[in-house]
Amino acid sequence: MPGPWPGLRWALLGLWAALSLGFLGLSAVAQEPFWADLQPRVALVERGGSLWLNCSTNCPRPERGGLETSLRRNGTQRGLRWLARQLVDIREPETQPVCFFRCARRTLQARGLIRTFQRPDRVELMPLPPWQPVGENFTLSCRVPGAGPRGSLTLTLLRGAQELIRRSFVGEPPRARGAVLSATVLARREDHEANFSCRAELDLRPHGLGLFENSSAPRQLRTYTLTPDRPRLAAPRLLEVGLERPVSCSLERLFPASEAQIYLALGDQRLNSEVTREGDALTATATARAEEEGIGQLVCNVTLGGESRETRENVTVYSFPAPLLTLSEPVAPEGTTVTVTCTAGARALVTLDGVQAVASGQPAQLQLNATENDDRRGFFCDATLEVNGEILSKNRSAELRVLYAPRLDDSDCPRSWTWPEGPEQTLRCEARGNPGPSVHCARPDSGAVLALGLLGPVTRALAGTYRCTAANVQGEAVKDVTLTVEYAPALDSVGCPERITWLEGIEASLSCVAHGVPPPTVSCVRSEEDGVIEGLLHVAREHAGTYRCEATNALGSAAKNVAVTVEYGPSFEELSCPSNWTWVEGSGRLFPCEVDGKPEPSLECVGSGGASEGLLLPLASPGPTPRASSISSALAPGIYVCNATNRHGSVVKMVAVSAESPPQMDESTCPSNQTWLEGAEVAALACAAGGRPSPRVRCSREGTPRPERQRVSRNDAGTYRCVATNAHGTDARTVTVGVEYRPVVAELAASPPGGVRPGGNFTLTCRAEAWPPAQISWRAPPGAPNIGLSSNNSTLSVAGAMGSHGGEYECAATNAHGRHARRITVRVAGPWMWVAVGGAAGGAALLAAGAGLAFYVQSTACKKGEYNVQEAESSGEAVCLNGAGGGAGGGPGAEGRLEAAGSTEAPAGGEVFAIQLTSA
Repeated sequence: MPGPWPGLRWALLGLWAALSLGFLGLSAVAQEPFWADLQPRVALVERGGSLWLNCSTNCPRPERGGLETSLRRNGTQRGLRWLARQLVDIREPETQPVCFFRCARRTLQARGLIRTFQRPDRVELMPLPPWQPVGENFTLSCRVPGAGPRGSLTLTLLRGAQELIRRSFVGEPPRARGAVLSATVLARREDHEANFSCRAELDLRPHGLGLFENSSAPRQLRTYTLTPDRPRLAAPRLLEVGLERPVSCSLERLFPASEAQIYLALGDQRLNSEVTREGDALTATATARAEEEGIGQLVCNVTLGGESRETRENVTVYSFPAPLLTLSEPVAPEGTTVTVTCTAGARALVTLDGVQAVASGQPAQLQLNATENDDRRGFFCDATLEVNGEILSKNRSAELRVLYAPRLDDSDCPRSWTWPEGPEQTLRCEARGNPGPSVHCARPDSGAVLALGLLGPVTRALAGTYRCTAANVQGEAVKDVTLTVEYAPALDSVGCPERITWLEGIEASLSCVAHGVPPPTVSCVRSEEDGVIEGLLHVAREHAGTYRCEATNALGSAAKNVAVTVEYGPSFEELSCPSNWTWVEGSGRLFPCEVDGKPEPSLECVGSGGASEGLLLPLASPGPTPRASSISSALAPGIYVCNATNRHGSVVKMVAVSAESPPQMDESTCPSNQTWLEGAEVAALACAAGGRPSPRVRCSREGTPRPERQRVSRNDAGTYRCVATNAHGTDARTVTVGVEYRPVVAELAASPPGGVRPGGNFTLTCRAEAWPPAQISWRAPPGAPNIGLSSNNSTLSVAGAMGSHGGEYECAATNAHGRHARRITVRVAGPWMWVAVGGAAGGAALLAAGAGLAFYVQSTACKKGEYNVQEAESSGEAVCLNGAGGGAGGGPGAEGRLEAAGSTEAPAGGEVFAIQLTSA
């Protein structure tokens, strides 16, 4: 018999199966192999650094274990199944420690790998040559000892910041350490004083470490260029004992010229040189001096970059004393005999004043009888010497002084002196004689003495005749001298007045008297003309003006302006004082009348006869008037007599005066607001203007021009500008034109345009165009309840449509110019099935509606186009809603459809629209 819990038996059976599978899993785990592990398996350590290694196993009870390595140990920590040991001072490039455990009679092992790296602490760039010729190759060599591993090392040779060569040692054995990089570089001129260096990079970033960089100390390269040419030596071939001569030496195409060394030497004596450098050229200048005769050697040496260029030239050193020139009596009285002698060295040949000596080493002589002409006579002694095929020359000169009595020549003391007044002058009267004579000049009459040889001002008082005496120990000389003082012209008010007045018609002359030495010439010229005024003139008005009189002599000139005034009686000219004058009202203008005459005439214009009798005509003339020159608001036209008077006479002129006025418009003659009726015949704007002569009025539309048409259109409305014009000006007014027109019902629409079920809503919208704005009125079917109108009567709305709302609706628009109406028909009907089902309920509802929803719409103003909506009341007849009479409603039984009829301005007719009302 089965037990009560068969489900429990199945649960126990599943538990037993699960335990069996778990024991099978444990046995499977127990059968897995044991292992040993070493962490880290691979390590990269800086040379000389330390590292902890962890050796472990999964053996539950290992018999023994350890870590085999040749590296030094510093400490050990251990547990049952692990061992940790610190390795220090690791220097081997590569070592493989072994972790081992003994477990179940088996040895478990794990092998690791430890590599060391060394930073590029030493980066050495091999020394560069002290000087490197441009255009030749030199070697750059960089050495980085001990750095590694080499496979992670990159070396770069640099010129300044520019990389010359870069090499990476990827692929080198892991144990390789240190690196060398060499390159051959062509020396360039711009490499002079350039710094070369080496940069080492140890990139251990792929191993989880950083990038280690180091650079060598820079080494400076010095390059040079030395031309193969020898220096150019500029030196004399001959050099006199005891004298200094300049020498120079130069060499071009040197680089750098600032580093080149140059020296000059004469024999074994180095000269003190001044060295100049310009670009790639080098020049040394010095003075050479020798104390002994013979052949010497002049040396120029240029050294650069350890190389030298040298030039040598021979110099002949000679001795050549100057000749000796003697006079038997250097200072001799007139008539004395003088002997002159010229001598020189033993090998020299002398010449005295062109007379050559008989042979070399012999003197040359001449004798003379001293006269006045020999005073300050020079004698010339020339000596020549041949040295090394070149003729050398030296000379000496001497002067003979002869004593004689004074002479006063006209060239040194002229008989007549002429000086200008004012500037300081030095009076010179010089006499010849030896010794030099003294000179004294005085007036014979007054004894006044001239200060000879002194600078002083020249005045007119110095003019006169003086006696000059020259004296020395040999005698004296006497001479009379005349001094003349000249001065520039002067024009004063006595001889040449500033203002002269002539009377027209007389004869007169313009003359000016000037003072000056020598006597000046005087001429007078009119400012606007070139001709000189001379002799008598028959005075006319054109002679008036400003004349410039100028007096001239050798010392200068003086000028003066002379104003000549020509007076004459008054006269009228038609251009300046017209016989007919028109006064313009409101212009404020005065009568322009100018009178010609000198002195300025007085002018008065007085009316003679008629309305102007005794009245003064206001004048615009600048001349004086006996009455105030002010214009009145109204000037009396008529004949005026104008009288002009000055001290030379008077003249009379008759003037006819007329009055006119500019255009003027105002609101009375040109209203600013005017109204036209659309369709009327086009007429001009009602604008007129006053003025004399009669103005012409033109009106034009502002903005868009008004097109030509026969009838008034509403498009003619706008702003017009009317301008009135005559000879004296313009006046303008702005006129606003409004166009009024009859009303037109432009739109009569129903919404919604489709079917409406009973109880739905519909709206009729009426829009009219008219000016002035039209009043909107409606006429509805009789008995239509619940009709609402908007504030301006443009919208008729029905809420909860019923059959009584069916029929014709009329919208009428009315203003002062007429009336226009349109109609729309709304037909209300439902399906016959709905009527049959409704039965008695429908009838009862209609009775209730007839009793409770009766209303009427009464019009209080069914005339003259004025309509208002009144409260609706119950009525069985059509009610006039804002109209004159009601229209017939739609017949019963009409199906829902849209019907339209034509529109007209009469009450009958109009557009008809049908709205079908259906049941839900």
